[in-house]
Amino acid sequence: MTKTIDELETPCVLVDFDIAEANIDRFQSYCDEVDLKSRPHIKTHKIPKLAARQAAAGGVGITCQKISEAEVMVDAGIDDILITYNIVGKPKVAKLRALADRCTLSVVADNDVVIKGLSEGFADRAVPLPVLVECDTGAGRCGVQTPERAASLARMINGFPGIRFEGLMTYPASGTLEDQHVVNDWLRRAKDIIEAEGLACTRVSSGGSPNMWRAHESPVVTEHRAGTYVYNDRSLMEKGVCDASDCALTVLATIISCPTDSRAIIDAGSKVLTSDLLGLQGYGYVYEAPDAQISELSEEHGTLDLSASNWRPAVGDRVRIIPNHCCVVSNTADTVWELRGDEVIGAEPVAARGKVL
Repeated sequence: MTKTIDELETPCVLVDFDIAEANIDRFQSYCDEVDLKSRPHIKTHKIPKLAARQAAAGGVGITCQKISEAEVMVDAGIDDILITYNIVGKPKVAKLRALADRCTLSVVADNDVVIKGLSEGFADRAVPLPVLVECDTGAGRCGVQTPERAASLARMINGFPGIRFEGLMTYPASGTLEDQHVVNDWLRRAKDIIEAEGLACTRVSSGGSPNMWRAHESPVVTEHRAGTYVYNDRSLMEKGVCDASDCALTVLATIISCPTDSRAIIDAGSKVLTSDLLGLQGYGYVYEAPDAQISELSEEHGTLDLSASNWRPAVGDRVRIIPNHCCVVSNTADTVWELRGDEVIGAEPVAARGKVL
């Protein structure tokens, strides 16, 4: 049965697919223009339908963070996947081996233990598993710390059975021009050392939505893995990457209490909006009152601070909120409501929700 937005129970997650598809096409056009391959990260939406749309637009494949997430996408027919996460332990390597028999698969590693484990699991496989060395170019998460260490791991991968060295991977810092130069210089140095030793470094993969429009400023990079861009969110608005009109995902919530003139309570708390601040004040952008602040979250309640706003809602009124971090919100919902403008098309399952193994 067709529903209107007013008929939906709250709290719920809405996705305007017209906006999401426009976001996909805009970034793909940019990649085509600067001769860069796009490999979208599906951890943001976790929906096979959108992954297929990203591939149809021109993406060379997709990026996943976990094996179980990738399994969902392969079941849906996606056939080229990069997993950007260290795979540790025999059970996970066994699952990875089974997955590799069903699609074109590549992975990353930043240490000896991971490399040896991958080799043990793939040693008798006719086609070696492609492995990229993960490099820390400034974000301070996983990754080898120097170009020389990247070259050392490339040699190690090349010397073990069942796997082969394919290139370099990084998740860079925030995306300023200086950051882009650091990324490019770091990766260029590593690539030069590796190739001077006679190894082919055919793929250099970078990522992130905050720096997606500056990706061409790191010319050594061959592919870019943007994730959040498909929906966009308040964190990207604050960085100037997008406008509110580019945000495809919103949370629909209802005012359930107005205890004082300066405070209202909504039925969306941390279980829906996420407690991620990402350096921002408040927990989301309220379409109906941008000068209101979502000042506090408990599990099922959100507090709207209206002290700086002239907006005075009534119990039963509804608000649409752009969350600070849309990727986490996707993982809270079994389904999202697909919109086309103001029309509710139906409920779309978030098929890879909760896939953390």
